[in-house]
Amino acid sequence: MATNYSNREESQTSFSSELKLIPRWSVAAAILAFVVMEYLFWVVFPHERHHPGPPFGLRLYFALSWGALASLYMLMVGYISNDSPRRGMSVRIWMIICLVMPGGIGAVLYFLLRQPIISLCPACGTHVQSEYHFCPQCAYQVSASCGNCYRSVRITDLYCVNCGHDLASDNRPARLHAFR
Repeated sequence: MATNYSNREESQTSFSSELKLIPRWSVAAAILAFVVMEYLFWVVFPHERHHPGPPFGLRLYFALSWGALASLYMLMVGYISNDSPRRGMSVRIWMIICLVMPGGIGAVLYFLLRQPIISLCPACGTHVQSEYHFCPQCAYQVSASCGNCYRSVRITDLYCVNCGHDLASDNRPARLHAFR
């Protein structure tokens, strides 16, 4: 039960940190896109018809769904503009792909092809992928791992969740013990 709660809390924290990547200009563009779509569906399109329009419920459905899709697209473009640099990917290329390809295909391609998050090694400054436990250039330990199965563990874990190894018996650097 406690593990399930901690996993849920960890995923909520991860999701909220991902939401913080959406820039303010993208939120403003999303609001503007929603307002423009509503204007089109409620003001422009009804005046262009020479015959009776669809029922009110259908108009409401289309207005809200197209407005939400336009807003979501703008939020996605903003997210990609801030997510691609932290993954070592070209912002310009992905922004062009996302804006040029119709129907959100560029955004789908981005999420299918995106690279893992890259950070810098504190010791030598080399780019290190997030799933690495040691720097490939200087062997500096950048994240906690089990000494038995070498899988990722949290700094606060006493035992490995994969193999049950006693993590206190590992000779981890003091900087990784600081959170206990």
